[in-house]
Amino acid sequence: MDKKIRAIVEIGGKPVIERRARATGLLNLSKQSFEAIKRGEITKGDVIQASTIAVIQAVKETPRIIPHCHPIPLEGCDVDWTWEEYSLRCNVSVSAHYKTGIEMEALTGVCAGLLCALDMVKSLEKDKDGQYPETSISDIRVIEKYKKDN
Repeated sequence: MDKKIRAIVEIGGKPVIERRARATGLLNLSKQSFEAIKRGEITKGDVIQASTIAVIQAVKETPRIIPHCHPIPLEGCDVDWTWEEYSLRCNVSVSAHYKTGIEMEALTGVCAGLLCALDMVKSLEKDKDGQYPETSISDIRVIEKYKKDN
């Protein structure tokens, strides 16, 4: 089978412009995990602080995780955590001046942040059989993509 695969999309001729992206996701937890996080009783440490670091690392490392993403000189990253009853919402905003979009960086950050939070509380989320019947990560999506046209 002969098939040409574009390994890296050519962006050399595109202009450098202002770009921003915001993404979100939700970690659905038990009341027990919610209360332990709020009281600072998680044995692995502060869930919000550690998960924020995971977001930052993932945003910066997106091209190493997602093969077709270009390395982008990021200029900003904001992380916002909110509670929706017993669910933890992660919102990530990223910004740069570059030739291609940065929504994958925002999405990757959200995913890593939520995975880090889950990893830190998974012992509280397991049922008697070691499963996670009520725990889920959901609603991962881009909520805004902005590019300043010339």
